[in-house]
Amino acid sequence: MTLTRRITVLGATGSIGASTAAVVEELIASGAADIEVEAITGGRNLPALIDMALRLKPKFVAVADESLVTELRSALSGMPVEIGAGAGALAEAGARPADWVMSAITGAAALEPTLAAIVRGAAIALANKECLVCAGPLLIEAARTSGAQLLPVDSEHNAIFQVLGHPDRVEKLTLTASGGPFREWPREQMSAATVAQACLHPNWSMGRKISVDSATLMNKGLELIEASLLFGMPEDRIDVVIHPQSVIHSLVSYCDGSVLAQMGAPDMRVPISYALAWPDRAPVSADRLDLTTLGTLTFEAPDLERFPALRLAREALRAGGAAPAILNAANESAVESFLDGQIGFLEIAAAVEEVLQSWEGSGLGAIANSPSSFDEVRSIDAAARIAARQAITRRRVA
Repeated sequence: MTLTRRITVLGATGSIGASTAAVVEELIASGAADIEVEAITGGRNLPALIDMALRLKPKFVAVADESLVTELRSALSGMPVEIGAGAGALAEAGARPADWVMSAITGAAALEPTLAAIVRGAAIALANKECLVCAGPLLIEAARTSGAQLLPVDSEHNAIFQVLGHPDRVEKLTLTASGGPFREWPREQMSAATVAQACLHPNWSMGRKISVDSATLMNKGLELIEASLLFGMPEDRIDVVIHPQSVIHSLVSYCDGSVLAQMGAPDMRVPISYALAWPDRAPVSADRLDLTTLGTLTFEAPDLERFPALRLAREALRAGGAAPAILNAANESAVESFLDGQIGFLEIAAAVEEVLQSWEGSGLGAIANSPSSFDEVRSIDAAARIAARQAITRRRVA
């Protein structure tokens, strides 16, 4: 059976967007799929966005950076394509009539275009975890109202989605983590870690922000919050285990003692193709797992002393309310400051913790109160970024 889809790719120029394009092109070339591209978006990487547009031939192209729109129009002048720029154009891309939308914009900036796609009932391939962390209950309710299907693309959540056969019989979920590039580093050494070292992930090729989050283990903390929301699982029934080989992507433990694991090579084309073809599967040329060459698979508990970001995420999930949104906004600000050379690696989690601890009694609202609207989510996000910048200013590298 030929897979038929009309798709939009939000965040087409990042690593997930590039992998999505590779899957789409392979399925079209093999005759396994008939895929029409409605829209693509990019941030500031204009050459990559232009290349993607020439390859995928979308009906609409949006660039987040408005200063680049003239150059984009010029480069695509020979194509029958609509062009937009700015946050409004990204939201327009999400609102256009695609039945499947890849949400791969990094950070809270993905909220508006993802919400636009959810409201009209599209299937959402969710590669952006920050949307759920910031506004999970509101997004899930919006999806329930519209009939939108949330399809997890993060390898860990996609793995759970693939083996979650009896949700009412689940005992616990286990997310695996590679441990990042600093898994064996003492804190003293991590204090001098460079941006290049933090971005050198041992197994996955990712953008700079998510690579730093993986190095601090905040990425796993955000995934913990996302898993709780996606699968309705309380925090105390979600484990995290360090698995350096990144072969087992997650596990589901059932009430009869059975543990089901999804395994595969660390290749994002696998979860992307699963989300694209769901509820079917599509043939892609990802590396096949050869058990005879794997050697040893190892597992260890995360060290919350050396990697406090994971502890902070658990605390935010337990606190509920606005805490996850505050955590995310503060982390985005701190990671940006680290990438800009303003603070050291260990100051990322320290700044986030300072914001969370200072929130109560600061006049910014009770941390336990859940946002009741998307406008309130935006207000909390903005206030947390201001608080984070203040904390970061106190911690600047001399």
